[in-house]
Amino acid sequence: MARVTGAQVETSVPATPRGSRLDRWWLGLPDAAHRGIRIGVPLVVMLIAAVTRLWNLGHPRTLVFDETFYVKDAWSLVNLGYEATWPDDADAGFATGATDTFTTDPAYVVHPPLGKLIIGLGMAAVGSENPVGWRIGVAVVGILGVAAVMLLTWLLTRAWSIASVAGLLMAVDGNAIVMSRVGLLDNMVMLFALLGMIAIALDGRTSARLLERWRQRERRSDFGPVFWRRPWLITAGVLFGLTASVKWSGLYFLAACAVYSVLSDAVLRRRAGIPFWFTGTLFKQGPASFVLTVPVALAAYLVTWTGWFSTDGGYDRHWAEQPGNAWSGALAWVPRALQSLWHYQSTIYAFHVGESRPHDYAANPLTWLFMVRPTSMYYESVEGGTQGCAVDLCGQSITGIANPLIWWAGTAALGYLVYRVIRRRDRASGFVLLGMVAGYLPWLAYLDRTVYQFYTIAFEPYLVIALAFALARILGSRDDPAPTRRVGLVVVGVFLALVLAVSVYFWPLWTGMQLDYGFLSSHWWLPTWR
Repeated sequence: MARVTGAQVETSVPATPRGSRLDRWWLGLPDAAHRGIRIGVPLVVMLIAAVTRLWNLGHPRTLVFDETFYVKDAWSLVNLGYEATWPDDADAGFATGATDTFTTDPAYVVHPPLGKLIIGLGMAAVGSENPVGWRIGVAVVGILGVAAVMLLTWLLTRAWSIASVAGLLMAVDGNAIVMSRVGLLDNMVMLFALLGMIAIALDGRTSARLLERWRQRERRSDFGPVFWRRPWLITAGVLFGLTASVKWSGLYFLAACAVYSVLSDAVLRRRAGIPFWFTGTLFKQGPASFVLTVPVALAAYLVTWTGWFSTDGGYDRHWAEQPGNAWSGALAWVPRALQSLWHYQSTIYAFHVGESRPHDYAANPLTWLFMVRPTSMYYESVEGGTQGCAVDLCGQSITGIANPLIWWAGTAALGYLVYRVIRRRDRASGFVLLGMVAGYLPWLAYLDRTVYQFYTIAFEPYLVIALAFALARILGSRDDPAPTRRVGLVVVGVFLALVLAVSVYFWPLWTGMQLDYGFLSSHWWLPTWR
């Protein structure tokens, strides 16, 4: 279309349509509806997380996989203040409700107490004879983990939609569901480390604000300020200390985030124009940050050993009091209880370093991202005509097979985040990769050690967040050209629908439902899943 204005001819070109009908519908809603949806969708995700983790939690009524260690340790720990030994037939007793057969003799255990305390508190609340009690603590931790995934994603993106997608992926993934339905320790590692990462993210915002205020006061220092009022950094130290109080692998998160904090401070000082930003960070703020994290992490770790300190029956509790064991010389002042604990910890370290016994479900860390060897937690074969089996053979299985679409697509999404960091200097992507580095990379130094696929729950939150970032890029925004936006909506919508369908398909293998053996075996997509 053209119109004449004086001697000029102006040609108007129709604007390219932007967005989609869904975008226009959203923009047409009142503010109250926007708020309701932003609150309601995450609540629906939390409801899905609760149902998938709590439904029929008491099945099977027998200790599965390493529950034989951790559930029994948890119950004796709650009752005695330390882990005790059990008779040989204790597992059968748990199945019949006889759960108080522990002795007063100390058991040699190789993991700190906190995770077992959480399991034990669930048993105390629900009942030690009730299988739900064995697992309720871990299930609650798994539900909170979904909420924490959404919170961290929101902090990194300020987008409730991306946060909800990340939470949904965590809520319906098989690895996360199974690890929330069995009484093992790794779910607690996941949650405390994730909360620590959230604290580190919040500390970064605090540091930026403090530095801006310092600049506005026109203070001059070639080396920059030292900030001691960093409550989120202290909180992170406590949380990473609690992570290590479940399993020592939590120390990797403390180390990785300590390095990240120093580097982040250095970047902020450089942007503020401080001349000696690197020197100031290394010799002023760096040591201060160390003081704000490491001692409080150590204090948090020691607090979880309160039961061991306050009783006399724990393993190696009086080691230093035995002739010839107490330290001498410059370390003679150290309390005997701490000397005994140090000796106990050194034997645990030797155990972990030397643990290489073969196991049918051992999985080399190099294969974790490809989900080559998931862990079978429980399997029971049922002959036809018994226990409701209407065919020749049935089976009940609890196997930690992650949702393949989530896991393999999430692994591919990590490459996209690496690209974002290299090409765009995207700090949010770098922060997600930090979680992957802390939770996964250290295990590559222990390729000969006996480890399992379910250890991956510690870094799974960052895998699903990476996938949510990639889906957000495909989805685009309402400012994109209409055809591009429509394609993005369709691709992401179809992908999420397929994810839900695959989760429904694998649901029986995550919860121990009885299946026709033929249908059960159809879930073994790889020969190594058998």
